Amino acid sequence: MPSPVINIEQMRDWEKATWAGGQTEAAVIRLVGQSVACHALRLTRPQDFILILAGKGHNGEDARAARDYLLERRIELLEVTDPQAALSRLDAALSLGPMLIIDGLFGVGLNRPLSQEWAAFIEGVNRSRIPVLAVDTPSGLNADTGQAQGAAIRAAVTLTVGAPKTGLLQEAAWPFVGRLEVARDVGLAACPHRSELQWTLAEDFTGFPPWRAAASHKGSYGHLSIIAGSLGFHGAAVLTARGAQRAQPGLITLHALESVYQPIASQLQAVMVSPWQPETRLPANTTAVLIGPGLAAPDVPEPLRVLTRHLWRDSLMPVIVDASALDWLPLDPAPRNAVRVITPHPGEAARLLSSTSKQVQAGRLKALRDVSRRFANTWVVLKGHQTLVGRNAGEVYVNSSGNPHLAQGGSGDALSGYLAGLLAQPELQSNPLQTLRYAVWQHGAAADRLQAARRNWVVEELVEDLGR
Repeated sequence: MPSPVINIEQMRDWEKATWAGGQTEAAVIRLVGQSVACHALRLTRPQDFILILAGKGHNGEDARAARDYLLERRIELLEVTDPQAALSRLDAALSLGPMLIIDGLFGVGLNRPLSQEWAAFIEGVNRSRIPVLAVDTPSGLNADTGQAQGAAIRAAVTLTVGAPKTGLLQEAAWPFVGRLEVARDVGLAACPHRSELQWTLAEDFTGFPPWRAAASHKGSYGHLSIIAGSLGFHGAAVLTARGAQRAQPGLITLHALESVYQPIASQLQAVMVSPWQPETRLPANTTAVLIGPGLAAPDVPEPLRVLTRHLWRDSLMPVIVDASALDWLPLDPAPRNAVRVITPHPGEAARLLSSTSKQVQAGRLKALRDVSRRFANTWVVLKGHQTLVGRNAGEVYVNSSGNPHLAQGGSGDALSGYLAGLLAQPELQSNPLQTLRYAVWQHGAAADRLQAARRNWVVEELVEDLGR
């Protein structure tokens, strides 16, 4: 089950329900400590030096509890109640070169500006540029608003307890939160709250996609038609097609502009490549169509734009639109129950809304809802940090996988191809939301695996790893 995104008051209610059910605070703190230690062990190596900063509240208790589980690590625990008095001890500990700092100074209850002494202490931590694992929330950050209370820890990873807090997903909080992880199995009762924002978890995809029947054949898994590639942008079409192959639809046909047909066709084997002409018709057995990657050249013919609008308005099969083709979308309604998907990055979403990227990023949920409403209640994959998947009504899902190294040209092409390859399969069309979420999560998970193995991976390797 995904995790709801909740506010501080809801978290307090959840804790009260847990204590009322007979669970003890001590047991939960112990389990949180184990989870913190597990993450810290993954971020370090045997014999590395870890500095724990513990304040006087429950957040400090969580950090202290991690100490007993940090096996084969050298640990120093710095108790911080008077930040001015502790500053010299902080400097001494930092001079020893810790590989990781565990931040347990303040929890989600902080709702007032920090004193100058606390701000100075936190800035001392930030200046060290040593990776920080923040417990529940980076100290100094308002977990409801996402605003720093004068100063806040800049964490590499934030391990929040139970469920993500609303403020941790705000753009203002991103520089402080770093990568957001959730400590779920810490002894809390079932969460009594729901939310329109849901945090995607790996276990949401247990058993998905379903096993294929032994007696099936390529006709069982659909035929994806892709219209992509123009002069100067043929690589986008190749990456899109290869991303689609990783989803394993039965057949893939790629229609490319004649000017780039040869370099595209020479790089693909199993994908059928055809030069696109105004009289071109999609294969009769097409089960989904993707339009847009690599169609940024100024000489893209008008009939291709007309075809895009026609398919969007009239086709009964899933239509996925990405990149330059987003600008060709009509405002007309699509057939009832027909699947429509767009995959804009913030700049493209801003163009669709006659807005700015800054406004989109400041209100990503609203932007997704507005784009969906404007274009026939389409499914929207709003790309970027913590990619959102949803539409005008219903729950919207925040993707939990991926890292900043996805910010490479071609990454989005691989994603659009992969998700279109999934949506071309008839069995996966009945639940487009689950299929889209799965595609986005797998795309990010592939990047996470690659980043763990090597720092200089490229998009071609991402395509190789997709879905693994």
